[in-house]
Amino acid sequence: MTSRRAIPRQSLPDVIANDLRERILSGELAEGETIRQESLAEEYEVSRMPIREALKRLDAEGLVNLTTNRGSTVTKHSLAEIGEIFDLRILIEVDLFRRAIPAMTSTDFARCEDILDRMEQSYDADDVSKWGALNYDYHSALYAAANRGLTNELLQRINLQSDRYVRMNLSVMEQREPAKDEHRNMLKLAQERKIDVACEMLTQHILRTKTQLLEMVAARRATEGE
Repeated sequence: MTSRRAIPRQSLPDVIANDLRERILSGELAEGETIRQESLAEEYEVSRMPIREALKRLDAEGLVNLTTNRGSTVTKHSLAEIGEIFDLRILIEVDLFRRAIPAMTSTDFARCEDILDRMEQSYDADDVSKWGALNYDYHSALYAAANRGLTNELLQRINLQSDRYVRMNLSVMEQREPAKDEHRNMLKLAQERKIDVACEMLTQHILRTKTQLLEMVAARRATEGE
């Protein structure tokens, strides 16, 4: 006799929120862009109710600014706020990496290697979206052995804010080799248990992204007259 099995299903607001999130992270919905619920309802062929629920979820994640009676816009961070996002990444990720390295096992190293291989495939295919997602997966795998659930939840929220800027940087970055090399070297240093050197490389890795990104965003906004 067969038993029934519960199959997890995504609700309509979940599906819409996931799609809108990807559209924001990919830059299809640009920072500061107005989001009209009526237009989205027509686009997704649904009522406005699941659209409102999806936007509430994205507002809670910090990707959308939802204002009562004034509609919604894609969150647009100031240059100072963008810098702060990457400063927070350094504070949190370096601490996690320092705690993780002594506890990393062959399984952790193998998972990191697998993600790196897929990252390099997406790099060769010029698939920025996939590379951006795998970049987050790789960093998460580096820190997994730290076993810091609450810190990882906080980092996940911060990475939602940084992901679209990382993708923006990757899409125009002419020299991607340094990022590839740094990812490989960080893993090698972790395998060798060289904690201080590995953490310093991670710090410089995030700082370099921050510096390049701020220069790019500042130049783009100056061109747009903002």
